[in-house]
Amino acid sequence: MPIKIVGFARTSLLDWDGKVASTIYLQGCNLRCGFCHNPDLVPMSSALEEVPFEVIEEYLHENQEFLDGVVITGGEPTVHKELPELITKFRDMGMKVKLDSNGTNPVMLEDLICSGMLDYIAMDIKAPLNQKYEEIVRTKVELGDLKRSISLIMDHMPDYEFRTTVVPFYLDDKEIEAIAAYIGGARKYAIHQFGNVNTLDPRLASMKPYPDEKLHAMADKARMYVKKVVLRGTN
Repeated sequence: MPIKIVGFARTSLLDWDGKVASTIYLQGCNLRCGFCHNPDLVPMSSALEEVPFEVIEEYLHENQEFLDGVVITGGEPTVHKELPELITKFRDMGMKVKLDSNGTNPVMLEDLICSGMLDYIAMDIKAPLNQKYEEIVRTKVELGDLKRSISLIMDHMPDYEFRTTVVPFYLDDKEIEAIAAYIGGARKYAIHQFGNVNTLDPRLASMKPYPDEKLHAMADKARMYVKKVVLRGTN
């Protein structure tokens, strides 16, 4: 059964730094992070309208000279066993492909990376790799799988980033430093400001994000371990 594509942003300047991309949204995620900003995509639901692949294909062909590539996001794309087939279709069109992933499926990531199917990976690291991880993602997770995905990306991907959304109460400056230390030597680490609108856990709507200056201080500490640290969602 083909993957059901439930969202298609024809042109984005935000989903792949420095590139003009189309973004493909897949539904279904194996984590339940309360701060998720795509809550409608977390469950598998027949209620979401499907975007016909032919519509996407036609747009990509017509705008191939304008577009730098395609971003596949979700949800968590690697929960779909048909993901490699979808990526192959985009690559056959001459498109570069960026994948957003939570890193919980290193077996699929290894297949995709070693076969050269990906041009860029953005892996979310939700917390330091300890018992706090399951508190934040609100489900059981194998830390060994996350560590394996991190190693695969750092050792074999030509271009990538790790990224963390900083939610007050969940994460503080020491925990951001611990994440940066674990991925020490990585190419890029993106620290995201928390947005309290349209979250999976509606209680977070009343939680104020950290002041921007606090995230700037976190980024400065992270730069002790990762040379290129960027902030997103701050002024």
